[in-house]
Amino acid sequence: MNVYGIIPARLQSTRLPRKLLLSDTGRTVIEYTWEAASRATSLNHVIIAADSDEVATAVKQFGGHCELTGEHPSGTDRIAEVAGRCCADGDIFVNIQGDEPEMDPENINAVVKALVDCPTAQMATLATPLKSLEQVQASSCVKVVCAKDGRALYFSRCPIPFCRDRDPNEVLVAEQPWLLHLGIYAYRRDFLFELTKLPPSRLEQLEKLEQLRALEAGARIQVAIVEHHSVGIDTPEDYARFVERIRSNPARSRLEVHG
Repeated sequence: MNVYGIIPARLQSTRLPRKLLLSDTGRTVIEYTWEAASRATSLNHVIIAADSDEVATAVKQFGGHCELTGEHPSGTDRIAEVAGRCCADGDIFVNIQGDEPEMDPENINAVVKALVDCPTAQMATLATPLKSLEQVQASSCVKVVCAKDGRALYFSRCPIPFCRDRDPNEVLVAEQPWLLHLGIYAYRRDFLFELTKLPPSRLEQLEKLEQLRALEAGARIQVAIVEHHSVGIDTPEDYARFVERIRSNPARSRLEVHG
């Protein structure tokens, strides 16, 4: 089975312009992300799908493989372009967020394993238990509810499941029923192309969650639970904290890349 990790790399961002090329540590954010992905043993190839020559030049400088793409409404569409153009031997494609430089390679392995181990699933993704009611209530934290076998039932910005007759604080401590959805996906090849041809769905447009398009189309999304997750960089404050973590631990400034 041939597995590609593809990192959509869009240069412009709303809250932190040009964040993927920020380099206060001496290295760009996208380089850290590429290194983390390259350490995932489940991936046969790692490609950065960029929308600008600037990103492509930066990737070339650190030795990564970059493919330039056209304009796309989502990272999934960008991945589909690259998959269709230069990955004819790919069986599974993993969508890895470019702004997560501290991504745990084992999480990439986990999402690939979830898809491989469930032949009836078209997609797989990850979730982790939420440990504070503040996060449960936050619309920026996307929640997922799963069946016993790990099949995703629904994703929402609302606090699902809703706790009607019990103290949520007690439930949180005793059961940890709320799962935070992590933005990493593995797709089977045929379904990736099928998904990007579908128009935005009703629930997707309401919640602004692209994965709901797959659910509304009848796809099975398999969810694997992991204990730890990386923190994405969305704001100047996020980046400042990342820089501080790197500077306080020089060993993290360069990670060994395998393969």
